[in-house]
Amino acid sequence: MKKLVTSVAGTALLAAAPAMAADIVIGVPNWASVNATAHVLEVVIEENLGLDVELQNGTNPIVFEAMDKGSMHVHPEVWMPNQQNLHDTYVKENGTVVMNQNPVQAEQGMCVPSYIAEEHGIKSIDDLSDPDKIAIFDTDGNGTPEVWIGAPGWASTVVEKIRAKSYGYDQTFELTEYEETIAYANLANAAKAKEPWIGFCYSPHYIFVTQDLHVLEEPAHDPATWTIVQPTDDPDWLEKSEASTAWNGATLHLHYAKALEEQFPEVATLFQNFQMNGDDLSAMGKALAVDGQEAAEFAKEWVAANEDTVLNWLTN
Repeated sequence: MKKLVTSVAGTALLAAAPAMAADIVIGVPNWASVNATAHVLEVVIEENLGLDVELQNGTNPIVFEAMDKGSMHVHPEVWMPNQQNLHDTYVKENGTVVMNQNPVQAEQGMCVPSYIAEEHGIKSIDDLSDPDKIAIFDTDGNGTPEVWIGAPGWASTVVEKIRAKSYGYDQTFELTEYEETIAYANLANAAKAKEPWIGFCYSPHYIFVTQDLHVLEEPAHDPATWTIVQPTDDPDWLEKSEASTAWNGATLHLHYAKALEEQFPEVATLFQNFQMNGDDLSAMGKALAVDGQEAAEFAKEWVAANEDTVLNWLTN
């Protein structure tokens, strides 16, 4: 750890020698469950393997590039196929990143509170093209309903823009992007007042613990209807893309830097064996984002209460 040296006069001074970098650096993107998981891994590694761990915030591309270069060592919660392009670059092409083979099953789509689905008959993605039905989502009174499609920087937000265009509700809605914490705080406030809300949702997530949500019905996923071009690859990405059926079933995987297998093989073993379930991830996210628990304290309590699980990660 970076340490301080105290002078005789009691003034804190930086150690004369340069601080050594942490042994293991965990990347932490901007959602609650990955923050909880990152802190759990920090506790497990420091308490059981005696290594110094640092947590660093970063978007998905930043974390993958850092794992490739060796300045970060793990991304605890990679959504697939959302991050397929990063997976293909660093796992398949470069061979510098490894994917854990114990996935968590996940789902994603567009949601409304169940009371909105029942009271206003908004149950299907097709209903989003009905001006009479969706007028209730015009919360600022400017004549255009708003829908939250995700946070800036999320791969899913790009896809939701494509899906809105493909289904046609980009013509009837204002597509809004802002941080998840704000979006789901808005959802909680709307639910208390039984007011309208519509937006992107994914599971596992604490909102399915705290709210009664209806996932809008869609045609089953058909790969032939999905062509996703990334904004970084083509300025005309939106026009050239299509996604007119439901998301394919998603999975969450831990990814780690392959260099760990030689540098810290015991950490690589932990990351290979790491396994969580969706209910645990949802509960973790709720503890931090809703109950207001401090991430480091929550992680210590979780590790102490799940000794058998942690032992399996370390020795399986």
